[in-house]
Amino acid sequence: MKIGFVGFGTMGQPMVEHLIKAGHELRVWSRRAASADFAVALGATRCESVAEVAQGCEIVCTNVTASADVAGLAAAMRPGLARGAIHLDFSTIAPSVAREIAAAHAEGGVDFVDAPVSGGGVGARNATLAIMWGGREALAPRLAPVFSAVGKSAVRIGEAGAGQVAKACNQMILVNLIEACAEAAALANAAGVDFSLVREAMLGGSGGSRALEVFGGRMATRDFAAGVEARLHHKDYALLMDEATRLGAPLPVAAAVWQQLNALMALGWGKQDTASLLRVLETAGRQ
Repeated sequence: MKIGFVGFGTMGQPMVEHLIKAGHELRVWSRRAASADFAVALGATRCESVAEVAQGCEIVCTNVTASADVAGLAAAMRPGLARGAIHLDFSTIAPSVAREIAAAHAEGGVDFVDAPVSGGGVGARNATLAIMWGGREALAPRLAPVFSAVGKSAVRIGEAGAGQVAKACNQMILVNLIEACAEAAALANAAGVDFSLVREAMLGGSGGSRALEVFGGRMATRDFAAGVEARLHHKDYALLMDEATRLGAPLPVAAAVWQQLNALMALGWGKQDTASLLRVLETAGRQ
């Protein structure tokens, strides 16, 4: 297929590489031209604007940071989108913004699909991302070649915006688990017990999890350099807490973790790994 792509960060770059390897013809654009050099070197066509990227493409993919970024790109590409085209967004944004973009695109006969992913940079590089998407069910066959190129699973959650709700649930559980790992490490350390051994034991039991394996491992070795920048989890948490407030959904555990993330940001560790939640507890303990 002819596919447009905008957004070449930790996730976007390997996704583009997989799509080109799968035989798709890509059109690309970036605010910083150099960011797209790798794609052009692999055979992608460089465009001068987002609207130009959209011209002639069946699907235009975006993978950027914030709701406003996606909304801005959606507006910019709209003049270039043909009726029947799909705007496929892999970003994590507010469900309400996804629905607004979908409604605006629909006026021109264009579909919007929100398809946030889980798996991080490793999942993107290995094409093992878990994709949770929202959009018309009839689009599934057209989306399948893209999803199969970049991920290991793709589950339709519902209409546009539903994918973002699923991602909010995913991030809530993940970061709650990271906080639980931090508290376990803090307890072990306070008791004078080696947390690395505690973690090893727990990985073989019912407390084992991907969060304990990865983020707990960073806590055990005190490696707080960013694997996942905490500011991104903070951004995602802001989205889910806003959605919970809008719906009146009680999230007592998430609300407490949200305060720990706020403290982490206030301490200036937003560009460090989210495992720094351990340092938040340690800082509070010294006060």
